[in-house]
Amino acid sequence: MFRGHFTYSIDSKGRISIPAKLRRHVSPDANDTFIITRGTSTCIDIYPLDEWQKFEERLLKLDSFKPDEAKFIRMISQFASDDTFDSQSRILIPQSLIKFAQIEKDVLILGALQKIEVWNPKLYDEYINKTGETYEQIAAKVMSG
Repeated sequence: MFRGHFTYSIDSKGRISIPAKLRRHVSPDANDTFIITRGTSTCIDIYPLDEWQKFEERLLKLDSFKPDEAKFIRMISQFASDDTFDSQSRILIPQSLIKFAQIEKDVLILGALQKIEVWNPKLYDEYINKTGETYEQIAAKVMSG
């Protein structure tokens, strides 16, 4: 499981380094291959291949005749691409996703259990602070029951 957060930079070619503390949690079943796609917030989701395959199993259970489910399948699939680590443990982020996530130079790399999220640090701060609820209130709401 991926945990923690790290501030890195994206290079001019659109490559980011995956921090060693996250790399060590990539399963050998992933073959150093990642699926990179649009997040449900203004971020980029990076799934190791084995975790993406589990996620795809959930997608396959959706009903493509239901408009919301079909649209979600299309939206997440159209942005999905794959890449493998280069010799410096970097992966290439497609320009369309960099634009979507409004990434400039600095990136916040966030461990989010089965995936890694990449954020513009300013947008992440806005996202975290936009709710009127405290961390304590959110924890009580989602963890009770």
